Amino acid sequence: MVDKKTGIKPKAKSLKPKAEVAKKIKKEITEIEPVAINEPAVDGVKTSEKVISKSVDKPMEPLAKAGKHSAKAIKEAEELAAKEARKAAKAEIEDVPKKPTPKPRSRVERAGKKYREAAKLIDKDRVYSLAEALELAIKTSAVKFDATVELHVNLGVDPKTADQNVRDSVTLPAGTGKTLRVAVFAEGDGVAKAKAAGADIAGEADFLAQLDKDEINFDVLITNPHLMARLGKYAKLLGPKGLMPNPKSGTITADVPKAIKEAKAGRVEYRVDQAGIIHLGIGKVSFGPQKLGQNADVVLASIKAAKPASLKGVYINSAFITTTMGPSIKVAL
Repeated sequence: MVDKKTGIKPKAKSLKPKAEVAKKIKKEITEIEPVAINEPAVDGVKTSEKVISKSVDKPMEPLAKAGKHSAKAIKEAEELAAKEARKAAKAEIEDVPKKPTPKPRSRVERAGKKYREAAKLIDKDRVYSLAEALELAIKTSAVKFDATVELHVNLGVDPKTADQNVRDSVTLPAGTGKTLRVAVFAEGDGVAKAKAAGADIAGEADFLAQLDKDEINFDVLITNPHLMARLGKYAKLLGPKGLMPNPKSGTITADVPKAIKEAKAGRVEYRVDQAGIIHLGIGKVSFGPQKLGQNADVVLASIKAAKPASLKGVYINSAFITTTMGPSIKVAL
């Protein structure tokens, strides 16, 4: 507006001071840091947080979108610090000395009363002769049934090598003490001949029908070489049970009646396991030391004769005689 007295239009007042004041107030507000304090509970109401403001010398820097100053990086740093703290606490706990672990008891200490009494009769530091070991094995058999006398021979061979996989069959002079059920897979006149020779089971189509039903009622299976192709489909059934015919065990042969008589007389097969050890039953306790000695001599002679030609070191490392559920006796060979 124009001044009526002077006729001069007055100059507009500057708003710059007000703008500067508003800007200063806004800056002070941004520099306020919230501080939480706890008030005591009143009338059963839980403690609330009252926020007051406190001025700080420097304004709080905003979080970056990426990098070590971002929210994600700060959170990861806090989690890492917490993890390291837990590790340190765990290390302190582990540093505490533990109680000494008690020494485990030996097999003899954990065994039954009869086994411990039988073990006292054997000198573990002594190597017995074969005759002494057999007599002692019979004496230390404390079971109520007719126990099997076992021979365990540790060989210095590598079973993974084909020519060192020791395997053979032998007929025990005194028999095995077991009644074996012999089955023969034959055709035509071979069925009648097998039954006449003493086979418990003999047949062709009817025998295969039993195998189709997974029925196994025999301990030894004998057949002719030209019939093996028909038994191939049953390898998964017979193989894991050790019943698949094999020429090395004498169960694949053209002379079936002879194989039946040998099986009935006590023909056994032995083979090293993955550790290079032969495990074989050589008779019953009721046989007595003499008959057991005859069987053991035949088995040991067969094992010695089966020594691989490629073996350079020691062939027989050790041998032990034992009975079912009885202590072992080291034998000198």
